[in-house]
Amino acid sequence: MGKDGQVDSEQVSWILFEVANDLILPRFGAVPSTQEIEVKTRPGDIATAADREGEREIARRLRAEYPDAVIVGEESVYSNPRLLDGYAEAEHAFVIDPLDGTLNFTRESTDFGVMVAEIKKGVTTRGWIYHPMYRTIWVAEKGAGVTRNGQPVSYQRPERDGLIGATYIPFKLEGELPAHLRRTWGSCAIDYPKLIEGEVDFLAYRSMFPWDHLPGALMVTELGGFTAVEDGTPWAAGVQGKRLMSAMTPENWHEADRLLEVSNLYGPGTGK
Repeated sequence: MGKDGQVDSEQVSWILFEVANDLILPRFGAVPSTQEIEVKTRPGDIATAADREGEREIARRLRAEYPDAVIVGEESVYSNPRLLDGYAEAEHAFVIDPLDGTLNFTRESTDFGVMVAEIKKGVTTRGWIYHPMYRTIWVAEKGAGVTRNGQPVSYQRPERDGLIGATYIPFKLEGELPAHLRRTWGSCAIDYPKLIEGEVDFLAYRSMFPWDHLPGALMVTELGGFTAVEDGTPWAAGVQGKRLMSAMTPENWHEADRLLEVSNLYGPGTGK
């Protein structure tokens, strides 16, 4: 235990390491029939046995450490959407994405991750992003910064002309992306570290499920960045909108907002 009875962030990291090693990685590269693939809301939105079993085990172990916390995961919410009710107002909550980038996983791409965020009364206090294939874990604690494999991270703005962003848009528009945009990596667990490392200057999404964005958004904020919906409202647990965008500086966010408005991919932004 850490101070005030809080489990150390490293202990939560070990939960993610062990669940990935025991329940997720053994299924990587397995034949589809053994992955128990389930199509959820649309083609490409899928879950596997690794998703379901990984979430159950992470939730079980977190619940053992935090018996009073509200714990919700992507797969359990798919089965029962009401489980999300009240998590943003809870005294203490966790959201779990047991396998972010499931489609990549089933296609034998290494771009997938395991994510957890801790929320207290609507404020994200800690976040974890683990890349099992790269043996890399990013951890953020509110007010204490971000680490990568235990080493402090700082954002270094790349020297290039203009901004480059990554966006998740409908497939039919992929060939029409403006020069300043590329497709995301198909996993928020990969996207946010790419943003932090400077490979892109901003990220833009239509969906804003908490398990996808809370861990990475805290990391961006801790490094001086800005994550907000289309009208400029800072994004947090419970905030909804039509577009979610994250950038490593507030200035980049507003410039990206103008670029997206000109591109007309996401509709109007702040107009600033």
